[in-house]
Amino acid sequence: MLVYIYVFIGGGIGAVSRFGLGKFSALFLGDNFPYGTLISNFLSCLIVGVILYYSMGLKWFSDEMKFFLIAGFCGGFSTFSTFSLETVELIKSGQNSLAILNVLLSLCICFGIIFILINKQRI
Repeated sequence: MLVYIYVFIGGGIGAVSRFGLGKFSALFLGDNFPYGTLISNFLSCLIVGVILYYSMGLKWFSDEMKFFLIAGFCGGFSTFSTFSLETVELIKSGQNSLAILNVLLSLCICFGIIFILINKQRI
């Protein structure tokens, strides 16, 4: 049960950080491109990669800390990090077809939903 609390708190911090980054980047970089999303996706993937790389075999880096940072913070900061991690894991396990399918379905479904919703507003 405690793990859920770690994920909950990490997710809240991640979501607030993502919102703040979006506002901050729009203020300094402009709002003609989704810089905040691009930066949060990049940073989330970087954080997940660094955590997984450096935490291998470290006893002091607990599973709870991983849940807090990866599922919680990075999940709230960006779901792209989880998507990327899962796709890489499919590739590493030799499931290249599933990795490609994951990428295609994720992009097509997510973009499709947004496209439909945005165009529905104009009708």
